Amino acid sequence: MKIFIGSDHNGFQLKTKLMEYLARAGYEVEDKGDVKFNPEDDFPEYAVHVAMAVLGSNDADARGILVCGSGQGMCIAANRFKGIRASLVWDRQEARLTRNDNDSNVLCLPARAIDPKDVNIIVETWLNTAFAAAPRYVRRNQQLDELH
Repeated sequence: MKIFIGSDHNGFQLKTKLMEYLARAGYEVEDKGDVKFNPEDDFPEYAVHVAMAVLGSNDADARGILVCGSGQGMCIAANRFKGIRASLVWDRQEARLTRNDNDSNVLCLPARAIDPKDVNIIVETWLNTAFAAAPRYVRRNQQLDELH
């Protein structure tokens, strides 16, 4: 599984630690920015980079992780793209549910609201929970992709 990760200045420190953890855990991770701390950067740029990388990947199970202060802005920006199902997650239960029920392919994390000691287990839960593919879940995802 290929993981594309991005953050603005508010999420930069958490993203850096998360990338180190994911690399040690054996995941293939690609940093989509910002690659250096810039207090003047804007989150939409990195949401676009990650969303486009997930959609354009040859890996059928490519995933994205976005980190900003609240996670909200990244989630809003990423969900502008057809085929992206970005979810704001702050705990393990939400991580499991958004994968199981929604087949989330982009995880949005709130750097200001999440305990850094919990982030690895939240991300592992999200990465390792399979989509249940119940007919109602599949139908709902198809409906999302038909929205204009």
